[in-house]
Amino acid sequence: MRDVLDDIAAWYAAGETFGLATVVNTFRSAPRPPGAAMAVSAGGEVAGSVSGGCVEGAVYDLAQEVLASGRPVVQRYGVSDDDAFAVGLTCGGILDVLVEPVGPATFPEFAEVAAAIEAREPVAVATVVAGPGAVGARRVVWADRASGSLAPGEPHAARLDAAVDDDARGMLAQGLTGQRHYGREGERRLDELAVFVHSFAPPPRLLVFGAIDFAAAVARIGKFLGYHVTVCDARPVFATPKRFPDADEVVVKWPHKFLEEAGGGVDGRTAICVLTHDPKFDVPLLEVALRTGAGYVGAMGSRRTHDDRLARLREAGLTEAELSRLRSPIGLDLGARTPEETAVSIAAELVQLRWGGSGRPLTDTSGRIHADAP
Repeated sequence: MRDVLDDIAAWYAAGETFGLATVVNTFRSAPRPPGAAMAVSAGGEVAGSVSGGCVEGAVYDLAQEVLASGRPVVQRYGVSDDDAFAVGLTCGGILDVLVEPVGPATFPEFAEVAAAIEAREPVAVATVVAGPGAVGARRVVWADRASGSLAPGEPHAARLDAAVDDDARGMLAQGLTGQRHYGREGERRLDELAVFVHSFAPPPRLLVFGAIDFAAAVARIGKFLGYHVTVCDARPVFATPKRFPDADEVVVKWPHKFLEEAGGGVDGRTAICVLTHDPKFDVPLLEVALRTGAGYVGAMGSRRTHDDRLARLREAGLTEAELSRLRSPIGLDLGARTPEETAVSIAAELVQLRWGGSGRPLTDTSGRIHADAP
């Protein structure tokens, strides 16, 4: 929807109801990913694309029907072996497309969603696309609030909404868009109800400093958790894409210089892992890192290294409040020894801090498993 946001925001502001077609599922080599959107105004104007031209004509016609009926529809498009002349995708892929009427009466939160997207404030839109209940029922989920319901008027609505809120916030934190399945009361072990969660947030950043074996393991698990992973080291012989195939980018630069230049790209969802444990690298780097808005700053090293590092950082002028942000030695106490085990302990700490978990075994706790975000 980002691609068509300017157009549909203008239509919405003018009080128009328009047809919005969104790819909610794909199979095989579909040309556009889930979340790709095409909009059709009441006057027939088109913005965006759901397939790069393969099925836009059919989607346009369906959007006109939806505008006339006021009822959302999910339609599957793809190549048919039985009918070579059927509307299909030349690439052989299959798309499920939700086409819904959007306007001030049908989507009262749209202006807030559009404003959040423009401001880069994370927001997710969860929509029922199959199963019991009303296809097109919608809930908007922010980090700290939610609006609408996926089962309006039903006695089980609160349970379903709460389950989807938890999952939507998890997907939002990772910048993920896709379908989730539930029972009619939010049971995750069932799959009778399909909900499409459209996340509007870039993936969080994981900045890994130090081109060592531990960094390769951290990059791998960071990518698995949905981070955009950057590995940085000043030594070109070690900082190579071949050594870090899971990283989105590998940068050869003095770490503190890179972080200074990253500046505005570091926010509360950014995690910084300093794995160099060499004072000439990590002290100037941590001096910069602890003064950024990063939500997590961790550094590898022994307790003796940590004490020496703190002394050097105090000499550099960091305050006790700034030093208190440092997670060192990095990771949770899992008894980790290998690079892979250490990466798991770091990932566990990242997840714990993201969601406010206790870090204790779940068998020792009670109450809700999924707590609200801190």
